[in-house]
Amino acid sequence: MTIHRQSVLIVDDNPENIEVLSASLGDEVEVLFATTGKDALELARTEQPDLILLDVMMPDMDGYRVCSELKSLPETIDIPVIFVTALSQEEEETRGLDAGAIDYVTKPISPPIVRARVRNHLELKRYRDVLRRLSAVDGLTGIANRRRFDEVLEAEWRRAQRTSSPLSMILCDIDHFKAYNDASGHLLGDECLRRVALALAAGVRRPADLVARWGGEEFACILPDTDHDGATKLAEKLRASVVALNLPHEASPTAPVVTASLGVATLIPTADLPPHDLVQLADDALYYAKKAGRNRVSGPVGE
Repeated sequence: MTIHRQSVLIVDDNPENIEVLSASLGDEVEVLFATTGKDALELARTEQPDLILLDVMMPDMDGYRVCSELKSLPETIDIPVIFVTALSQEEEETRGLDAGAIDYVTKPISPPIVRARVRNHLELKRYRDVLRRLSAVDGLTGIANRRRFDEVLEAEWRRAQRTSSPLSMILCDIDHFKAYNDASGHLLGDECLRRVALALAAGVRRPADLVARWGGEEFACILPDTDHDGATKLAEKLRASVVALNLPHEASPTAPVVTASLGVATLIPTADLPPHDLVQLADDALYYAKKAGRNRVSGPVGE
């Protein structure tokens, strides 16, 4: 099994300090760096480092404020932060820990101490990531579960709100699945769910997109930076991929094989809109797809 090479973001307004810290870490990790608090926040959001070494004293935005910002954002809240500081007063350490840091290293830098503390915290981060991934996977289908969907929707909603970019959602329901279960049995029903889940996951290929089991025979896709036309075209592709599985469904009045109905919704998030609005629009669109005869794609107004 390939082990992911972990990354560390070093944040310091002094390039010499960055060089010393980077040299202390050696070749064990990938090193990223930023010289301002603003750049650090952006890099943390986009690159998702495994750990951040953060200088306390910086001119534009001090380390305490940067750490507080990191801990307020869903996409960066779980990244561990180690403060790097020449300050040694107990109240300063307490302030840093209260801001969300997990440890301190003091200046002047001791490379063996930095290396040991970073290695220990990275190992803990690796274990936490494994547990988080396991808790985010649907046990039957192997794709993301509802909990993971909710986390990603919240994070992508905030990101789209900051960038004023569209966020789309597809809600997919296997047509007449209860009849399939009743006619074929629950073992084949479970296999049907697995096959459909894999077909949907194979059709959604961008790294930022997510396919999750919504519940029962329903699946959901989150599509960042995707307008309604793009989401509708993808939904049609996903519908066709379910039909292409060619799973016999003798109890279906819609088709002789398993089919799916899909609802598509798109919003540009704003501060006065909750993420649930997007979910409700997708659910309404799915209702229209079913009402119109199933095995089809619909928008929120019965498109």
